[in-house]
Amino acid sequence: MTLIDEPRAVHAGGPTLPQERRLVTAIPGPESERLLARKASAVAAGVGHTVPVAVVAAGGGVVVDADGNSLIDLGSGIAVTGVGNSNPRVTAAVAAQLDAFTHTCFTIAPYEGYVAVAEALNRLTPGDHEKRSALFNSGAEAVENAIKIARHHTRRSAVVAFDHAYHGRTNLTMALTAKNIPYKSGFGPFAPDIYRMPLSYPFRDGGLTGADAAARAISQIEKQVGAENLAAIIIEPIQGEGGFIVPAEGFLAALVDWARANDVVFIADEVQTGFARTGAMFASEHEGIVPDLIVTAKGIAGGLPLSAVTGRADIMDSAHVGGLGGTYGGNPLACAAALATIEAYEEDGLVERAREIEAVLYRELGSLQARDARIGDIRGRGAMVAIELVDPETGVPDAGLTARVARESIARGVIVLTCGTYGNVIRFLPPLTIDDDLLVEALGVIGDVLAA
Repeated sequence: MTLIDEPRAVHAGGPTLPQERRLVTAIPGPESERLLARKASAVAAGVGHTVPVAVVAAGGGVVVDADGNSLIDLGSGIAVTGVGNSNPRVTAAVAAQLDAFTHTCFTIAPYEGYVAVAEALNRLTPGDHEKRSALFNSGAEAVENAIKIARHHTRRSAVVAFDHAYHGRTNLTMALTAKNIPYKSGFGPFAPDIYRMPLSYPFRDGGLTGADAAARAISQIEKQVGAENLAAIIIEPIQGEGGFIVPAEGFLAALVDWARANDVVFIADEVQTGFARTGAMFASEHEGIVPDLIVTAKGIAGGLPLSAVTGRADIMDSAHVGGLGGTYGGNPLACAAALATIEAYEEDGLVERAREIEAVLYRELGSLQARDARIGDIRGRGAMVAIELVDPETGVPDAGLTARVARESIARGVIVLTCGTYGNVIRFLPPLTIDDDLLVEALGVIGDVLAA
């Protein structure tokens, strides 16, 4: 397949990709169907897929399949490729590291890349206190380690998570995750001493303020768990899989204040919100909160597997030597990618670009909402915005409509993802490298699908 350069094209580390929506075949085309047939016979059935294509290239704001179709990417591999797929800074850094060495295991023979990533995280995350970082492979693994650290530091075992939360698919993180299907059903029993509290959900809270919602949660914590038993509170500053729920102002700050007063570790899970995604380097900044521990992954390394726990030095250093680590944690290739990715966020104006994307999303989606009462809510920040689809008469979640809109949008060449406890939220997570024309075109397609 030959890709022809056009005026709007980006270098994706490989070919120069025209920034266009182009449908050569139906989705899926014959080449993609061949790969999907191989997948069905080789890959476990539990490993699903959202977009029925065989990807051969991606960059800027597009994903290209084996049949020559070019789809507009509003998913970023679930908020991973914020700096763009195969960002040239990242590919160059990884190639240089590949020539040097690929692995030693940091806990056997350390190397500078890991230390440099830890230094960058200590500098970038909220708060000017002394910090330490530890690197891992996935968001779920980092969440597990944050809980380990909090429990070791406090000598307590109970952990509070929230309604609609998503924290991962491992045993402990499934216990923290709220949604049953597809994440938990049939996989129990789960880790004990996990307690779920009500979240601030402005669209469905009947006008409850952030302070009142926090008081409700804190009352339940005190009555059902007891501060003296509680090691940690863990929460996403903006929920991801739960539906891009932005808590009402004051909710997070009140929880932080209560946690500090009771020597409870406050953990911000910024796996999906971190690294410029919300128009700030971290979503905690929007609420002016400073977490004790912050968990990062997804956007940290431009597509390579890496995650981290960063936090107060006294908490992070409380674990004994050898208590933290793992064979692949902080792999040198992933660390090289992370340093280049962080450089791109800081030097290429991507925090500001996320705010520009937010303005486009709210403008275009607001126009759609004015014409279609089934869009019950528009929410989110930066390049992390969603619409909640409902029955306009009752406000009841409309998961069926949501699934149809997503499916037809993909068929028309726009990659969108759904989420939400009720399955009725469409989320928009474009790469921060997408251009406005492509973004507006994609939203126009979704508007056409809704109208149809």
